Amino acid sequence: MTPPNASAAATATGRSAAVVGPTVTAVAPPAAAVGPGGTAGAPGPGVHRPAHRAPSPATGGALVLVGMLLVALNLRAAVTSLGALLDEVRTGLGLSGAMAGFVTTLPTIAFAGLGALTPWLIRRWPAARVLVVGMIALTVGQVLRVVTDSAAIFVLTSALALAGIAVANILLPMLVKQHFPHRTGLVTGAYTMALTAGTTVAAASAVPVAHAFGSWRAGLGVWAALAAVAVLPWVPLALRARAARRAGPPSAGQAVRSRVRPARTRLGWAMAVYFGAQSLSGYAVMGWLAQLFRDAGFRPESAGLLLAGVTALGVPVALLMPTLAGRLRTLRPLVFGLTAFSAAAYLGLALAPRDGAVLWVLLLAFGQGAFPLILTTIGLRARTADGTVALSAFAQSTGYVIAALGPLLVGVLYEATGGWTAPMGFLLAALAVQTTAGMVIARPRFIEDER
Repeated sequence: MTPPNASAAATATGRSAAVVGPTVTAVAPPAAAVGPGGTAGAPGPGVHRPAHRAPSPATGGALVLVGMLLVALNLRAAVTSLGALLDEVRTGLGLSGAMAGFVTTLPTIAFAGLGALTPWLIRRWPAARVLVVGMIALTVGQVLRVVTDSAAIFVLTSALALAGIAVANILLPMLVKQHFPHRTGLVTGAYTMALTAGTTVAAASAVPVAHAFGSWRAGLGVWAALAAVAVLPWVPLALRARAARRAGPPSAGQAVRSRVRPARTRLGWAMAVYFGAQSLSGYAVMGWLAQLFRDAGFRPESAGLLLAGVTALGVPVALLMPTLAGRLRTLRPLVFGLTAFSAAAYLGLALAPRDGAVLWVLLLAFGQGAFPLILTTIGLRARTADGTVALSAFAQSTGYVIAALGPLLVGVLYEATGGWTAPMGFLLAALAVQTTAGMVIARPRFIEDER
């Protein structure tokens, strides 16, 4: 998505083979503590200089970048393609209403529970090897769930696929910190844009593919091929990490670890709350916006296009938001700006959903820029890769627990009131919580410095 590190020094250290080794979690140049403005400070705790030679920019850095892009394309395709074909899947497998409801909440459950295990995995195996296994799990899970006629096996194999996504969710911010410490915003924006593009394409094409092949199984199974392609760049990186581990002295690949415990810090909880609140709103919008527009008098096809517009317009936002975050010393302008966009959209949807539909979709797309913002902030608020993966795991696993409440509570309020005023009021309340947490994470600081 972006060129490798700008300086030779950053390339020589930031892309060390130890980056994908079993225990090294922070290999940054002497000034590896990159602040929000892109400037560097003193190295943080846990920084280790590997004794062996780093891979060249033409191989290690470029290959990691390609691998990250391919992984990002897969991070939501298995979820949104199922959402688009849920009625067909329910009919084909005879899923009960309760089972179908569980399937729709399974992603947040998997992301929360399995994502929390990722730091443990990284302490024992190279990141590249973990990603290889994760993408294989995603591939196999997507294949197996479309060849079964059992509802239980469908759920289990979907969970297997989601396990691969859960691990990748946590690892990508860490890989940005390790390989591109001076391009955190730009690279995060690039992979977030790929994630958004994959989400949009999968949602838009799942039904046409299913119709073209005459089965919902094709509409879901086609994405297994994309996941299989994402395995390829990580295989040589995993082999290189293994070779570097064997070739190095006994102490090579060992880092001085500082135990980063985000759950014991104010910053860690603020990051988790911000991530959770913005994800709650995002999942609620994705799950219920089309129904809101249908209730406003739009045809189902038009309502679906308006929903797709939110994700499509979010692609450039996903690219630009991390770049802006990386250049600002304080994130307050972005936090307040995103709040203003979302608040205006929610009010508009409650008061005039039909007359200003296109405007509300545009404002929602801008407001959803909170997602790439928090992903970038994870890297900006940690000095080391060890801190980044710990913060990423805590913020995302805790955040997805919060996010799971969004579609559920919006549905309860909609059912109880028969309208959209109460659900939009709930989303405005969640936005207020999000903004309060945003004020905490906006100030430059590092998770390693908090106890």
